[in-house]
Amino acid sequence: MKYAIILPDGASDEAIPELGGRTPLEAARIPHMDSVARQGRLGRVVTIPDGYPAGTDVGTLVLMGYDPKVCYSGRAPMEATAQGLTTTPDQMIFRCNFVHLADGLMRDFTAGHINQDDANELIAALNASVFPGETCAFHAGVSYRNLLFLSNAAGMRLQCAPPHDNADQPVDRLWPKGEGQERARALMARAHEILADHPVNQRRRARGEAWATDIWLWGQGIQVPLASLEERFGLKGVVITAVDIIRGIAVGMGMDLIRVPGATGYIDTDYEAKGRAAVQALDDYDVVVVHVEAPDESAHQGMAEEKTKSLERIDQAVVGPLLEALRAHGDYRILVAPDHATLMSSKAHDAAPPPFCFAGTGVGPGSGRPFTEAEAAATGILLDPGHTLLGAFLRG
Repeated sequence: MKYAIILPDGASDEAIPELGGRTPLEAARIPHMDSVARQGRLGRVVTIPDGYPAGTDVGTLVLMGYDPKVCYSGRAPMEATAQGLTTTPDQMIFRCNFVHLADGLMRDFTAGHINQDDANELIAALNASVFPGETCAFHAGVSYRNLLFLSNAAGMRLQCAPPHDNADQPVDRLWPKGEGQERARALMARAHEILADHPVNQRRRARGEAWATDIWLWGQGIQVPLASLEERFGLKGVVITAVDIIRGIAVGMGMDLIRVPGATGYIDTDYEAKGRAAVQALDDYDVVVVHVEAPDESAHQGMAEEKTKSLERIDQAVVGPLLEALRAHGDYRILVAPDHATLMSSKAHDAAPPPFCFAGTGVGPGSGRPFTEAEAAATGILLDPGHTLLGAFLRG
C-alpha cells in the first residue's frame, strides 16, 4: 500500500465578500480534491484542542497522530530539531522573527519577506553583539523565521503573541507577558538598537523595502521526543516542505526530508516541482507527505484571490499527479487535510475544525460531496480527538 498526505496550510476559511460570499475552497477549481472527497470519507477534524494556540505546530502534530497534551511544548523547539540543534537543560528556545514595527503597529511580520542573505547577515550581527547579563545564541532559519537559544531560562513562563496573527495591530498589547517578561523585553529592546542602523537595513530602506526594525520572540519551549512513524505504524516516510516547523516534526518522526529547489514557503513556491518530487518519492517510500504554505501566507497577507489560486495550483500540480501515480502503484490511499483555518477577515489563524478527506483502497462508500467546509460539516463527521485521524487513514 502506498500513502500520500497533502497538507494545504491554512486552507480552511470563512465566506468572504471578495469571493462572492464563498470560501476560497468553494471558489477554487479543485477537481482532484473534490474527487477524493466524493469518492472517499469527508468530515471535519479537531486539529486545535481547547487551550492550545491555533498554529501549524499544533495542527500538524495532531494530523500526524500526536496528542499535543503529551508532546507539545512550543513551536520553536520543533524548528530547532529541523536544524539538528539541541539544547541544554537550562535553555529555552524561542522563535525569533524579523519584523517591521512602525507607528506602534505590527506593520510587517516578515520584514518585507527579508531575503536569506540579509537575514543571515543580521543574525551574525546579533550573535556578535553584547546582550548585557545574558547568554544567548541566535540561529538563522528561513528568511524572517529564526531561533534564539536563551540560557538560564528553563523557569520562564511566558505568554507570547504570534506576530503573523497580529498584522497591523498595536504592539503595546502584544509584548511578552508573565514570569521573565522583563528579560524577554530587554532582549528585544537591545536587538532593536543593534538593527537600527545596520548596513542591511540601510540598504533595504534605500531600496524602499521594509526593513527589520526588531526581533519578535514567541513560540518558546523545550524539546520533547516523538515516537517515530516506523515505530507506530511500521512504515517508511518522507516529507516535502519548505518551512522549518514541518521539517522539525518530520525529523522528530524519523521521516526523511526532500528539499525541492524553488520551494520557498511562500506564494511564489514551485508547485510543479513539489508535485514531481512527491511522485518520484512514491518509488522509495510508503508514506509521502507534501506540505504547501502558500494558502496560509496568502490569507495572512489578506489576498483572497491569491489564496484561491494557491489551492488551484496545489490541486493541479500536487494532488492530480499524485492521484495518477498512486493508482499506477496499485493499492493506495490519499489524504487532504489543512492543519487549521486561516481567516481572510482577521488575517489570523483560527481553531475552527478544518475539513479533511481521504480515499483509496478499502475506504468504503464515498460521501458524494465536494471538498468544502460546509459540505464537510454536512456529513456530521467530526474527529475529536483529531490525532486519531492518521490511524484511521493508515489502518482504518
